[in-house]
This record gives sequence, C-alpha cells and structure tokens, in this order.
Amino acid sequence: MALVRYFLDAEFNGFGGQLISIALVPQDPHSAVFYEALPCAAPEPWVAAHVLPVLRTTPTSRPAMIAKLAAYLSSDPEPVVVADWPEDIAHLALLMVTGPGYRLASPRLMFELLDLPLFNSEALSEVPHNARHDAAALRTYVLAEQR
Repeated sequence: MALVRYFLDAEFNGFGGQLISIALVPQDPHSAVFYEALPCAAPEPWVAAHVLPVLRTTPTSRPAMIAKLAAYLSSDPEPVVVADWPEDIAHLALLMVTGPGYRLASPRLMFELLDLPLFNSEALSEVPHNARHDAAALRTYVLAEQR
C-alpha cells in the first residue's frame, strides 16, 4: 500500500503563539480535507488584519478539534504529514496531547519537513493566510517540483 501524504499548514497568533487554524490537505485532490479553527480572543494586530478575516470556518473548541482530527487520521494506517515550517508540525503534535500523560490514539504518523526556500504561500495560495488554501498551495508546489 502506498503511503498517502497530507500537506500541513497552520495559522497561529504570532510566532510561538496559540493555534488559530490548521489544515491537512491530502495528495489526492479528490479526497477530504481536514480544516478546523479555534477561537482567538486576543489576536495580534497582524493576525486580526490578515488571518481572522479569511478563516472561512466557524471556530470550534479544542476538544472538538481533537476529536475531528482523530476521526480524520483514523482512515489512513500510515499517514505522512508534509510541512515547510516546523511550528506547523509542533501545533499538530500538540493537538495529539489530550491531557497529562494521555495522547490521541492515532495510526503510525510520519512527518516530512521540507526546506523550500522558493515556496511562497502568500504568492501561491488562493486565499493567503487561510491554512486550508496555504496547505493546498504547498501540495501544488511540492507535487510540481517532484515531476
């Protein structure tokens, strides 16, 4: 069975800030996308101007987001998550911590961190700073580079 790659993007409240939205866009453009957002009560000014206006989804609670992530990942026995930024991976990994000493039950999960100095999500994304569209732009870029 071929490994399925999921392209990851996350938006957060400034560098090192709380997660606002996260997306996993599968390699197959016909497969379902995971895209969820959390409330952001005190956004940085840049985030308030550029990220929150383009969320295009209703924020949910962290427990609900975790449950949806578990359901999404459960359909693939060995997902490979591809990212271009380490903080995106960190936010996804932190979603898998469900409490002190507890973690999300998940399949084997692999991460691939790519160094893409020429990739510019703001220029290539249909909706810049929207995690779903930025992850789709990452997918398009990576797949085009690998042809």
